[in-house]
Amino acid sequence: MGSFDVPLDDERTQLDAFIEEYRNAIELTLDGLTEEQARRQLVPSATTLLGLLKHVTWMQRVWFEECVGGTSRRELGLVPSPDASFQLSGDDTVASVTAAHREACATARTTIAGLPLDAVVTGHRTGPRTLRWVYLQVLRELAHHCGHADILREQVRAD
Repeated sequence: MGSFDVPLDDERTQLDAFIEEYRNAIELTLDGLTEEQARRQLVPSATTLLGLLKHVTWMQRVWFEECVGGTSRRELGLVPSPDASFQLSGDDTVASVTAAHREACATARTTIAGLPLDAVVTGHRTGPRTLRWVYLQVLRELAHHCGHADILREQVRAD
């Protein structure tokens, strides 16, 4: 179900639809690419298509597992900073990073199931916020990075 399928539904259904749409969109930017293309560095920063998917996986774990779930980054085995979350290891592949993303999304869905949007969550190190705020932050990050991924994919495919 996409965002255009839920224009008159409740706010939670709409937010879920937008987030799912962007989760799928960022994964699709890797569709049909070789491992080399997915890792190709086309900008001065360390940003790559595979690195973007790894970063949004980390980002969703931070907001849903740390902030909402209350488990620290250290306990989750997450790198401490956003910049480090883009870094690829030799073991990272399109398949492994995609699988990790899907697992993080499934965990996020379970973590927030049954919580109202007005629930105050306190697991983030910068302080409490509502679940609604977390949804909007995740949506903002996903949309932002989908734009980056679209441009990088266009560059990769042009080569």
